[in-house]
Amino acid sequence: MNFDQKTIDTYDAKAQEYVDFVASAEPTRQLREFVDALPAGGTALDLGCGPGNSAAYMRDQGLRVTALDASPKMAKLGRTKYNLEIKVGTFDDVSGTEVYDGVWASFSLLHAPRADIPRHFSSIHKALKQGGTFMVGVKTGRGEHRDKLDRQYTYFEIDELDQLLKSAGFTPTNSNTGSDLGLAGDVEPWVFVTAHA
Repeated sequence: MNFDQKTIDTYDAKAQEYVDFVASAEPTRQLREFVDALPAGGTALDLGCGPGNSAAYMRDQGLRVTALDASPKMAKLGRTKYNLEIKVGTFDDVSGTEVYDGVWASFSLLHAPRADIPRHFSSIHKALKQGGTFMVGVKTGRGEHRDKLDRQYTYFEIDELDQLLKSAGFTPTNSNTGSDLGLAGDVEPWVFVTAHA
C-alpha cells in the first residue's frame, strides 16, 4: 500500500513551517543514543527523515546516511538546508539485505496503516545487519485517525509495539516514554523503543 496521499500533501504544504519548527531543536537523547550505538563510520537509514535535521546530525557524527522521505517538498528543503541527498520514497522502498548498521524511524511509521506495520518491520529487519539497531518512535494510544492537519495516524500501545517487533524478528531492549508538542499544536504521549536485529 502506498503512503497516504493526504498526509504527503500536508507535509508538502507545511514543509517550511516544519523546518522552522525543528530548526532550533537540539539532538534528542534518543538520537544521540542511536548514533552512539552504531560503529564509527557505520551505515544508517533515516526512515521518514522529514527535512533531514536528524540525518544531518548523523552525518556530522561520521555516519554514512541514507535519508528517505515521502514528501518531495521536505526532501527539497532538506537538500538545500543541510546539503543532504534525500531520496523521495515510502516505507515500501526499504529494501536490501544486511545493508545498515542502524535504522532510525522517529515518528514516521505511525503514518502507516496498522495492517502494514508487520510488513514494514520485516523489511527493516531484513535490511539491518545482524545485531543492528532499530529505534522507532510512535505516539501511544489506540486506533487510527486523522489529526486536525489531515495526517493519518496509527497509535500503539507499548506492549503491542513490542509484540510487533518480536514477530518481525527483533529483540526489544529498552524503551522510554514522554510527551511533546507536535506540529498540529497538541501535546501527545509517545514511546521510543530500541530493538536489535
